[in-house]
Amino acid sequence: QLQVVESGGGLVQPGGSLRLACVAHGFSFNDYAVAWFYQAPGNEREGISCITRDGRGTHFGDSVKARFTISKDNTENTVYLQMNSVKLADTGVYYCAAGSWDDSCTLRPEPYAYWGRGTQVTVSS
Repeated sequence: QLQVVESGGGLVQPGGSLRLACVAHGFSFNDYAVAWFYQAPGNEREGISCITRDGRGTHFGDSVKARFTISKDNTENTVYLQMNSVKLADTGVYYCAAGSWDDSCTLRPEPYAYWGRGTQVTVSS
């Protein structure tokens, strides 16, 4: 069964850090672009970061630029989202998604075929 599974969510204080992980099961991230999406309560899902299948290209949404980083470990078949300087507004469910096309990635959800169930991040003092 092809799936991606997120982990690493939890409670973090404002200004703190958290690292989310996305693991692929049944396929290799070597052939897939991977993105992280974020959904705050009552809001639509928003693309915040993506990484190309070769790991050389990344994109970030304006809300997380300069605070979050994304990396890919193909030996562990895992993509990480490092969240730094978190804000109250970062609270929400974080989803990982994977899709296979050319050497690019996008923050739009449509091209991604495989989605995880999400991991909750709560920023609170």
